[in-house]
Amino acid sequence: KEVHKQAIEPYMNEQMTAMQALETASIPMRQFMLAQTRETDLNLFVELAGDDQKFTSLEEVPLTIVIPAFVTSELKTAFQIGFLLFIPFLIIDLVIASVLMAMGMMMLSPMIVSLPFKIMLFVFVDGWAMVVGTLASSFGI
Repeated sequence: KEVHKQAIEPYMNEQMTAMQALETASIPMRQFMLAQTRETDLNLFVELAGDDQKFTSLEEVPLTIVIPAFVTSELKTAFQIGFLLFIPFLIIDLVIASVLMAMGMMMLSPMIVSLPFKIMLFVFVDGWAMVVGTLASSFGI
């Protein structure tokens, strides 16, 4: 909302140039990204930048460091959520494969049999609400 009100609307109404809008929008965007970025990711990109300068505050860190650190931090969160979704599905695959082998049905693909069970599990535990809730909580909403 803040970016839209302070930068996008004035730019669309031709009250400021594109560079002014970018500079105005970068302030709240930087605050948001810094709040969501893990400290380890930020430190990694500060080291990779090769600058020997020490930043006394987060506002001094340039956007060329903040943006990749934010993206890396969000990718890490996405992989963690994906892994947590993958574990129950893997267990279902293993159980179905074991049951099919015990019944002597070696030619029947376990993936064909396990897919309805995976969908049922996702629906019964309200999977979308869990995914969206996890994403929202990662942003502090």
